[in-house]
Amino acid sequence: MANLSIFDIAGPVMVGPSSSHTAGACKIGQFARALFHRTPRKIKFYLHGSFGEVYKGHATDKALLGGIMKFMTSDARIKDSFKIAKEKGIEFEFIKKDLGREYHPNTVEIVLENRDNKMSVIGSSIGGGMIEILKIDNFKVYLPGRAGKFLSLVIMHDGDKGIIQRMTKKLKTQGIKVAEKVHTKVKEKTLTVLSIEGRRITLPEVMELEKNTPGVDFIRSLSKLQKE
Repeated sequence: MANLSIFDIAGPVMVGPSSSHTAGACKIGQFARALFHRTPRKIKFYLHGSFGEVYKGHATDKALLGGIMKFMTSDARIKDSFKIAKEKGIEFEFIKKDLGREYHPNTVEIVLENRDNKMSVIGSSIGGGMIEILKIDNFKVYLPGRAGKFLSLVIMHDGDKGIIQRMTKKLKTQGIKVAEKVHTKVKEKTLTVLSIEGRRITLPEVMELEKNTPGVDFIRSLSKLQKE
């Protein structure tokens, strides 16, 4: 019991009816939006397994869309997410799809688009409001969506390992320690997840790293960052 938190026992603060189908779905939407960074204009949700069977009754569709719009799991606006998205000019569609046996029954693939970018994110809701992000575009990853010790930065960059080494060295001079590194390579591109600790990195510092590190396509934080 010493390793359990109140969230393991009672579940998250949320708009109902289900921690798996509603709260977990909202969190997957939040992660997808954080990874995409900017407001998508068009979204397709491919609903796998039980997500595809009960998404209307359990408000999974509204929660996923609410998460994309940065609503928290407890936000009453989730119930009106369809209306709010339409007012914002966001197109959305929900499609039942078998994503494969390797995925948890509560899984969704979210495809986000705007005028300049397109991204696919696959995430699973595994119970009690906890989630896992398992794929970003063609990169297989494992990003647990649960409050923990580390803040995670997701970095898309060229295959040169020296890019991350230089970035890690620069962060260290700023009092930010890289605790863990996970790399996934597909063709000429690499996706790296850095788990960092020590002084909390700020949004301007992430933007500066992204802008001034040659070979980096983007850097995304999976936690909200302070502006200064």
